[in-house]
Amino acid sequence: MTRDFQYYTPTKVIFGKNADEQCGAELKAQGASKVLVHFGGASAQKSGLLDKIYASLDKAGLAHISLGGVIPNPLLSLVKEGIALCRKEKVDYILAVGGGSVIDSSKAIALGVPFEGDVWDIFLRKAAPSVAMPVSAVLTIAAAGSEMSDSVVITNEEGLLKRGFNSNLVRCKTAFMNPELTYTLPAYQTASGCVDILMHTLERYFLRDTMDITDRIAEGLMQSVIAQSKIVMKEPNNYDARANIMWASSLSHNGLTECGSLRDFAVHALEHELSGMFGVAHGAGLAALWASWARYIYKDCPERFAHFATAVMGVDKGDTDATALAGIAALEKHFHELNMPTSISALGVELTAEQIKELAYKCSFSGTRKPGALHPLEIADMEKIYSMAK
Repeated sequence: MTRDFQYYTPTKVIFGKNADEQCGAELKAQGASKVLVHFGGASAQKSGLLDKIYASLDKAGLAHISLGGVIPNPLLSLVKEGIALCRKEKVDYILAVGGGSVIDSSKAIALGVPFEGDVWDIFLRKAAPSVAMPVSAVLTIAAAGSEMSDSVVITNEEGLLKRGFNSNLVRCKTAFMNPELTYTLPAYQTASGCVDILMHTLERYFLRDTMDITDRIAEGLMQSVIAQSKIVMKEPNNYDARANIMWASSLSHNGLTECGSLRDFAVHALEHELSGMFGVAHGAGLAALWASWARYIYKDCPERFAHFATAVMGVDKGDTDATALAGIAALEKHFHELNMPTSISALGVELTAEQIKELAYKCSFSGTRKPGALHPLEIADMEKIYSMAK
């Protein structure tokens, strides 16, 4: 049955070669006067990208300051530093230059600047913000889809808690998307990003109530990402492959592939605790967990998993259960081909029984939630999946 839905995607996309050079004029047109340029590590500086961004802002007559230091699984401490800096310097616009971690850090700062209180309370659902500063993004990594999503995820170093928040307040105003900026990404980071893109659609796909047109969009998107990821791992400077993957990153997490359906996101919930505790790459953590989750819950909807196997992975064993399991194995094989881990130990993490219990308890938000829509996970379910994935 098709569910009622609302679809809202206000982000303006400027896509193509030299898209990043248009940021100054675009932010000026949106009313910016002083911009915080937020970025990660040295690569943005060494590549010359930041100099291009600064030149574009200067040409538009926009004042700007910078804050670097964002790491994968962005930290609350840097978010608070950014909030204080924006308030002190009277910044009125934030430009993220990077991937999902930088964009999420920028979104959290944007929430925190006008908020009277501890920004972490927003992520704990203790407070509901009503306003946020405008944010735009120059995308350098195709993965998280944060450039068009309503999502922001931050890690609190105290307790190693990774928590997300969803609101239209944090949608980027503009996404500047130049596929050439992803040419120099390490192969592991590229592959991890491709897994994350796939997972954003997979987490919306394995449900009972879906819409045919949405299914077909989702299946085509997943087929494309699988095919293009194979190309880009062999030809990192293949513009068309990079462009397809970058656009898929946005479409996979802007709500398009859940129209008429729901979202599950149980694997994301499980992975957030894993990367929060051990600092692993998000996409790699998803690859390590997905097949164990799928094998654990597929009997809740074996026909759906069998349909995925035939429609996306091209396998059919003539039997529903056998086909469902073959489809799971086929995607797991694709992860192997991308040199992605398919177990937690392959991430370099050897979980103890105590750590499994801690991960599951944190994932349940101390016993207050059951992540997942197809099969809402109890703490015992989560412990079993983590154990299967070891």
